Amino acid sequence: MPYRRLPNTDLARIRAMKAALKKGTLLHPFDLAFSQNLYLHLKTFLPLFEKAADDQRRAANVQAAKNKDYLNAYKKAQMYISHFIQVLNFTIARGELPAKTRKYYGFDIEEKKVPALNSDEELIEFGTKLIHGEHTRTMEGGSPILNPKISLISMHYEKFIEAYHYQKRLKESSAKANMNVASLRMKADQIILDIWNEVEKNFESYEPNEKRKLSASYGLVYVYRKSEKMTSESLMQLSA
Repeated sequence: MPYRRLPNTDLARIRAMKAALKKGTLLHPFDLAFSQNLYLHLKTFLPLFEKAADDQRRAANVQAAKNKDYLNAYKKAQMYISHFIQVLNFTIARGELPAKTRKYYGFDIEEKKVPALNSDEELIEFGTKLIHGEHTRTMEGGSPILNPKISLISMHYEKFIEAYHYQKRLKESSAKANMNVASLRMKADQIILDIWNEVEKNFESYEPNEKRKLSASYGLVYVYRKSEKMTSESLMQLSA
């Protein structure tokens, strides 16, 4: 025996509510298989839920599309910052700069390790330190480090910061849209459940197959259990 399955995705919820709403627009209130109060409630609620679901999809799509730009900016800044630190260490190793030069950039004098720069926070921290440190050192008369120049580091760092903050805003927008949809799902499920219960009750005097057929026209979904489906298919094959 097929069983009724309530929608478990937002698209399925919208389909179910649209099917019921369509019946409400086609039939006279006295012929509708669920109450007029529920119909009016559905008519008011469905546009709100649809808009919330659309906003959620749009926010998620924009965030995914712009994530590529963010990752490119991140990798570029990571590469140039890492390269600058390596060049600094090589310059000190060759004796062209004293070890104390590292202090300008926030490193210990003997620190030769290049940071992993595997997070936004690390990239922001070391990018800021390098730009500030190189500016301070050259203002005091020190020769600038070349290849890469700090101006190049600064350019890629600023592009990363811009992409980082934009992506952060997109994440916040997406999270807000997710919360908005989540706050409406319970109400959507309750409306669908009430409609489906009333529809099935309205057709309860009909033979089971006819009841399911009439109910399905209102958006109700019936599915076979796996074992039942296999049995049904086997019977069809035997009778063929």
